[in-house]
Amino acid sequence: MTTTTTSHGRRGRARALPWYVLVPGSLAVVFLALPVAGLLGQAPWGRMWTLLSAPASLEALRLSLATSLLATAVAVALGLPLAWLMAHHHLFNGAWVRALVTLPLVLPPVVGGVALLLAFGRRGLVGQFLYDLLGVQLPFTTAAVVMAEAFVAMPFFVITVEGALRSTDRRYEQAAATLGAGRWTTFRRVTMPMIAPSLVAGTVLCWARALGEFGATLTFAGSFPGVTQTLPLAVYAALDVDRAQAIALSVVLLAVSVVVLVAARGQFVRGLLR
Repeated sequence: MTTTTTSHGRRGRARALPWYVLVPGSLAVVFLALPVAGLLGQAPWGRMWTLLSAPASLEALRLSLATSLLATAVAVALGLPLAWLMAHHHLFNGAWVRALVTLPLVLPPVVGGVALLLAFGRRGLVGQFLYDLLGVQLPFTTAAVVMAEAFVAMPFFVITVEGALRSTDRRYEQAAATLGAGRWTTFRRVTMPMIAPSLVAGTVLCWARALGEFGATLTFAGSFPGVTQTLPLAVYAALDVDRAQAIALSVVLLAVSVVVLVAARGQFVRGLLR
């Protein structure tokens, strides 16, 4: 009886949905779904393997995988200590630090590329010393691709992990310290296992953002095949030459995005709202 009543109540609430909510909500879903449907509908499925195995596609894929993995490694190596400081130290948990960390999320990517160029370019804030003293020129190199990807992707990792660290039960860490464990041992044996799901989610999100980076990479590193032309830049270049190849590469990036969204399971959003 209770189940039947509940079922009738749910159907009644569904029928009671006001049109001024249902119509625009449905239009929003259609608006978001149509581009995906257009991409999948126009994809050259019969030639997909041939297009993806072309030398230019393989070179862009190889470069994208290498640079995105390196950028993710840099983001994790620098972002994990930063996330811990933001969660536990008063000097790093202020609004200004969070604003600085989240800035690449809202900054137009091309502006991020210009900022990197002005900081690490040949006449940049730091780049001039690297060039004058060491002869190192970063812009328009593979290293510049890694830097651009790390710059835009690191916030995804930091925010996810910082939210997890902030919500952990500190009593476990205090108990470990009482038993004689040092800070590093406590962090490695107690804290890390507790935040492991967020670590994985943050790393995957960071890698996906690095893999899909376009604007900052184009501005700071350029688009040179085999050197700086990553998968998104190859898509952009192929639009003028081979539309089918551009669509095929776009499908690859779309598939990666879907897998990442499923794997992350909302960890980044929860971290951002904490």
